Amino acid sequence: MAGKVLIYGGSGDIGAATARLLRQRDYQVHLVGRKEERLASLADELDAAYTVADVTQPEAFSEVADAVGEAIDALIYVVGTINLASLNRLKPQDFMDDFRINAMGAVLAVQSSLPLLKKGSKPSSVVLFSSVAARQGFPFHASTGMAKAAVEGLAVSLAAELAPRIRVNVIAPSLVETKLAAPILSNEKMASAIAQLHALKRLGTPEDIARMAVFLATPDSDWVTGQIFHVDGGRSSARTET
Repeated sequence: MAGKVLIYGGSGDIGAATARLLRQRDYQVHLVGRKEERLASLADELDAAYTVADVTQPEAFSEVADAVGEAIDALIYVVGTINLASLNRLKPQDFMDDFRINAMGAVLAVQSSLPLLKKGSKPSSVVLFSSVAARQGFPFHASTGMAKAAVEGLAVSLAAELAPRIRVNVIAPSLVETKLAAPILSNEKMASAIAQLHALKRLGTPEDIARMAVFLATPDSDWVTGQIFHVDGGRSSARTET
């Protein structure tokens, strides 16, 4: 085996796509998620271990670490929310919930996994997830944008603190065709219009993001740390309208 990777959000579309690519490269994976049926099915497909856990519960993280037990080569925290609402409709609890799942969950995942990341003989990697909305302003993204920006601040701080033993990087996607985004994409006309806002004129796929996650999780990127990678079809940087 090439090594072992712990994936929070392993039952989601991006987490599952990442796990499949890692298994193709002979990595073991340990999947974490809330939905046992989906986790069990994917674990059976990939001959993987899994733990059912809710990242809003702080004690869940130590339980996951105990379940994994052995050294891991990488931690991938691909858990997130899409909470779109105008500022006057957002309640304090909305902001707290988004922050807890996106940013505090990332903190606790890294904290609890540190002994596992340090157990192996080789340097290890942490991959966190932000969003194009962390740096580019969109209406109705106040809560999501704030939470994801916190992830980016966390990552660059940890990249400095944990170097050279552990690398820390972030993927910041634009809108990806996942179950999480389904409420936005259920309107075909709206989905097409959003796709056209990207320089590459399409929405992202889980595999688009998974390929970058695998690159950052493995030694292919062993001189890369403290970086934010915008895998977003050009949404954050390129304008093709005339």
